[in-house]
Amino acid sequence: MTILSAEEETVVSTVRDFVDREVRPVVRGLEHANEYPEQLIEQMKALGIFGLAIPEPYGEVKVSTTCFARVTEELARGWMSLAGAMGGHTVVSRLLVEFGTEEQKQRYLPHMATGDVRATMALTEPDGGSDLQSMRTTARKDGDHYVVNGSKIWITNARHSSLVALLCRTDPSADPAHRGISILLVEKGPGFTVSRDLPKLGYKGVESCELSFDGFRTPQSSLLGGRERQGFKQMMKGLEIGRIQVASRATGVARAALEDALLYATQRQSFGVPIWKHQSVGNLLADMATKLAAAQQLVLHAASAYDSGKRSDMEAGMAKLFASEAAAQITLDAIRVHGGYGYSTEYDVERYFRDAPLMIVGEGTNEIQRNVIVSQLMARMTSPA
Repeated sequence: MTILSAEEETVVSTVRDFVDREVRPVVRGLEHANEYPEQLIEQMKALGIFGLAIPEPYGEVKVSTTCFARVTEELARGWMSLAGAMGGHTVVSRLLVEFGTEEQKQRYLPHMATGDVRATMALTEPDGGSDLQSMRTTARKDGDHYVVNGSKIWITNARHSSLVALLCRTDPSADPAHRGISILLVEKGPGFTVSRDLPKLGYKGVESCELSFDGFRTPQSSLLGGRERQGFKQMMKGLEIGRIQVASRATGVARAALEDALLYATQRQSFGVPIWKHQSVGNLLADMATKLAAAQQLVLHAASAYDSGKRSDMEAGMAKLFASEAAAQITLDAIRVHGGYGYSTEYDVERYFRDAPLMIVGEGTNEIQRNVIVSQLMARMTSPA
């Protein structure tokens, strides 16, 4: 297991204390009301959480990916929506750090590090899903601007983000199609509409929206890195940290479910003994804990691979695949341990159960993750040592 520095352990423990002191006492009311957690977001800004992936001189508290993953897990343990609120923001941060021009870095990163500017990414389209190469959103040059037309869907935090990393076609005739894709760093203006909020099973509080672009104009200087036709490759690199973040959300939700189930199984009695002593319940708890531990180790492995600087899409995909599937099973089993109370909105396990499926389909479905994994297995097997 990767050992954090004393400073990074302090960061994790600070976030853990924040979750226990400020989040858990209020989350049930906020979640059931589907209320945006403005006060909690402000506290996250004050703690420096939005700048964890931004290095000096643009930020002050950049941490290792292992530390970032553990912070994400702590946030998701309190409320997965809080971890989601900084997920896309972190991907955009890394895109800027890795590929942005110095002017783009200076313009955005210091303000993103404080959370005063919050960012999201816009990939998915209504008819495209995981097939990013089939996207129809286009950006054509007109003078010193791009004119953007198209739509995006399932864009998290769209109303509260002032910067959007927009994946679009700048060369619609490119063959193969992914070679004509670019990323534009766009800010809201005429022709850019957040058209509607999408109703969801879980992941409440933080909005997921549909975006419309109708003759929207953005300066050519908004092209990430100043080079067209690099967007697909850039975003695939960004999604490595994004998938580690989603996997960490899954372990956070699963951990909360396990902790609640353990506590309930200790307090609840039947036939004169705590229910954990009944083998059927004890076996559930043992399997839940084992799956969680395995998921956490895969996340740490992916985080270490990412920090090595090597390509880590396989490791990130494995972590996301396993952790999300484990979280779905663990949250269901937590309901089983609670019995009828697990189905009640007076207990948090029903929320964990509703939140867990997002990690299966978000940041690339698990079916896509399997494709990524096997492709990399074959590539690494055949590549020279």
